[in-house]
Amino acid sequence: MVIKTSIRFFDDIPVRAVWIEEESAWFFAAVDIAFALSESKNPRSFWFALKKRNLELSTICRQLKLPAKDGKKYLTDIIDDSGINTVIALIPSKKTEIFKKWLSGIGSSLDEKSKQKAYSLYEDGLIDTIEVGTTKGLQQIHSYLFGGLYDFAGKIRTKNISKSGFMFANARFLDEVLKKIEQMPEDSVENIVDKYIEMNLAHPFMEGNGRSTRIWLDLIFKKNLGVCVDWSLIDKKEYLSAMERSPLDGRDILRLISCALTDQINDREIFMKGIDYSYYYEESE
Repeated sequence: MVIKTSIRFFDDIPVRAVWIEEESAWFFAAVDIAFALSESKNPRSFWFALKKRNLELSTICRQLKLPAKDGKKYLTDIIDDSGINTVIALIPSKKTEIFKKWLSGIGSSLDEKSKQKAYSLYEDGLIDTIEVGTTKGLQQIHSYLFGGLYDFAGKIRTKNISKSGFMFANARFLDEVLKKIEQMPEDSVENIVDKYIEMNLAHPFMEGNGRSTRIWLDLIFKKNLGVCVDWSLIDKKEYLSAMERSPLDGRDILRLISCALTDQINDREIFMKGIDYSYYYEESE
């Protein structure tokens, strides 16, 4: 049985998902669904009690070993769409309608389609064909993630853009800025993070810069230092706050990235979790 794991985020709560190829369907960790709806302080106990009171839940669940927060894999109840509807009916929640809307968007939104393309970078081996540390390499990543979704996929912007009042590199000088960034050294964690900060300040695309540049950063680390970032170890709010400060002070983002480095550069789960969290960073609060 061919399965692929993923993490989705509902209201900042991680919900583990599994794609089972033979059935062409997503299955979800039942305990995560229960937690998202109930916000129980002990979701495993809550789910166990719910199953005990409603014996039909045992008949609609399958079990697979899924990774938990401690990094280990445990047998976990998983359910499909119909099973989720059963669970929803059993848990009174003010979030029910919001959750249903969130669930219906999985696989159909632009971000979800782009995320599937990001997964394929690894699955299809395309990640190994990307030019590392260059503007061309970043364009290759962006073009693959957003091709068919944005008409500007892989194209360097020709308009000025800003975010929260911060103006990114002026489009008139962007080519020159990108050439200088390409020449920055990649021989230490500090220098690579500096290069990453500068590329973020350049923001060469109209949209999709963060998602593309984090993959670009990991490839630089992998090639030069034999490490990559386990993005699941970096809190979203801390990351965004550190990146906002990075134009003036890059110490916080350097600290966050340094503490999350791993030598498991060929581990599929590390890459997939990285994609999940990278896209999570871009979700609006």
